Amino acid sequence: GGRGKTTVAKAIFNKYQDTFEGKSFLQNVRERKLVQVQEQLLFDILKPFNIMVSSVDQGILEIVLRLHDRRVLAIVDDIDCMEQLEALAIKRDSFGAGSRIIITTRDEHLLKMLGVDTIYELPVMNREEALMLLSWHAFRKNYPEKEYFELTRETADYCGGVPVA
Repeated sequence: GGRGKTTVAKAIFNKYQDTFEGKSFLQNVRERKLVQVQEQLLFDILKPFNIMVSSVDQGILEIVLRLHDRRVLAIVDDIDCMEQLEALAIKRDSFGAGSRIIITTRDEHLLKMLGVDTIYELPVMNREEALMLLSWHAFRKNYPEKEYFELTRETADYCGGVPVA
């Protein structure tokens, strides 16, 4: 954790979202109820329709029926079990042709079980990248103010390339 998986996923989403028919960024899936995540996926892609889901099984059915032919960009952030992917009907051909699904997780095994096309492991950040990410989280700027620069650099160095820690 803390390598910047969510940050990279957000950057990809922001850059490419307008080239898809539908889009959804499902953040912190591990911490949320599955029905809530299903409803968000459906709402994000089918706006302005708001589909209420009463059970995980109903949510899977709604996703399959309503989204199977749409070209979507879906970011599924912070997955920690297959049940979450199953609840979102995430499979190779879940959505229409040209769709892209990006999954962030700390568990590479889940991605292998799903049979994803590509697994990209984020490398540990270099000193400059770690400083920028820490600054963004702490100060909402790429670099800290002068009076905090040295402390921020020392903190980023101490975290060893994992500044969110």
